[in-house]
Amino acid sequence: MAPPGHQEEERGVHAQGERLETRETGKKGKEAARERREQRRREVTLLRALPYEPHQRWWDRLQPRAVAVVTGANRGIGFEAARQLALHGLHVVLTSRDAAKGQDAAERIRGEAPDEAGVSLEWRQLNVADDASVEAFVTWALETHGGIHVLVNNAGVNFNKGPDNSVEFAEQVIETNYYGTKRMIDAMIPLMKPSPYGARIVNVSSRLGRVNGRRNRIGDASLRDQLLNDDCLSEQLIDEMIKKFLEQVRQGTWSSNQWPQMYTDYLVSKLAVNAYTRLMSRKLSDRPEGQKIYINCFCPGWVKTAMTGWEGNISAEEGADTGVWLALLPCEQGTNGKFFAERREISF
Repeated sequence: MAPPGHQEEERGVHAQGERLETRETGKKGKEAARERREQRRREVTLLRALPYEPHQRWWDRLQPRAVAVVTGANRGIGFEAARQLALHGLHVVLTSRDAAKGQDAAERIRGEAPDEAGVSLEWRQLNVADDASVEAFVTWALETHGGIHVLVNNAGVNFNKGPDNSVEFAEQVIETNYYGTKRMIDAMIPLMKPSPYGARIVNVSSRLGRVNGRRNRIGDASLRDQLLNDDCLSEQLIDEMIKKFLEQVRQGTWSSNQWPQMYTDYLVSKLAVNAYTRLMSRKLSDRPEGQKIYINCFCPGWVKTAMTGWEGNISAEEGADTGVWLALLPCEQGTNGKFFAERREISF
């Protein structure tokens, strides 16, 4: 029998070896995951190059031209979604809080579009975090266009960069990202024009808001179960979660109450957006033919935009792609209440 000191040394060496093996396995796993993402990026790039066939272009069969509203569209993913939808032939209402930035964005799209594209686009001021602004926009959209066919809820904020995790602006993040999205959905549903092809609502979200993500998920298992259970999911449940989080932020107790410790306020806001998307899909599912509304959400990925401090790994053009694809899906492929990334369904 080896002496006790030698046994302890052996155990130490064995444990160190296990840690090294785990790290090596983790490294290989990350490399494999990275390669899968790159492969999917290449596949989506090829798919994006394929033109929509005439029979797929449901928006071309509408008279007058289909109208798409994109919130927070003066830069980043929203700008790209507006640009791509306009190039596909929809009439796009590009909205932003800041008048000068919004007007400049609209002019850039017009200026960069090929002459033969014939883009149809206009700018409108909109602050999704302000009830009066949303009400004014609804009145204008109804009077000007009689309604809309596509709503892309992109407007959002995040005040943390890298490892920072301040919740100083949690109320503003929640108000814009969750309540702003909810406010627009509730206000615009009555304006969704009936058509044989269905109207579309697309919510920009994030994988960070997944209920059972491997990392950075909320610690309350009971709440996670309720959020994933259609029989339990309700507007009250979502709003109470938000209220509880903000109360604990104000009290300074949030960090010891099972909330994630990275991008916390942003994560909670997107968790709520995802849950509300599912809830609304259920409420909208029994609408009759000709009045269908398809609502889904998507994660654009880690995009090189001002919100990420330009530290992302894909372009805004790539990031907007899945949202545009969801907005333009042929009606026979219409999906409802799902979560997507890279044009594939992912779990909530």
